[in-house]
Amino acid sequence: QVQLAESGGGLVQPGGSLRLSCTVSGSIFFIYSMGWYRQAPGKQRDLVAIITSSGTVDYADSVKGRFTISRDNAKNTTYLQMNSLKPEDTAVYSCHADLGYYGAYEVSGGAYWGQGTLVTVSS
Repeated sequence: QVQLAESGGGLVQPGGSLRLSCTVSGSIFFIYSMGWYRQAPGKQRDLVAIITSSGTVDYADSVKGRFTISRDNAKNTTYLQMNSLKPEDTAVYSCHADLGYYGAYEVSGGAYWGQGTLVTVSS
């Protein structure tokens, strides 16, 4: 069984920083990409940042220069360092992973989500 566990959300003042972590557990064969999405109240869920197994990254325009995504392949973990936070960054942040895992008889693939962690930017 594959699980994604997130941590690091909370309340921070505008201009502050937070670091989110997401660890994948289970019978993992390979993690192709990991990413962070966010959903603000009343809005759709949008991509924030994504990183591939080779280290290629991409960001939403709204967070470029402020957020940094990284991953530790040995730990099956991705991080999102968020600096210069703004009130409009307030949202539930969810981790996503595209991966292969060992099934009962073969390697299977799938996309998985974490439970989400709330980030609130407010004074």
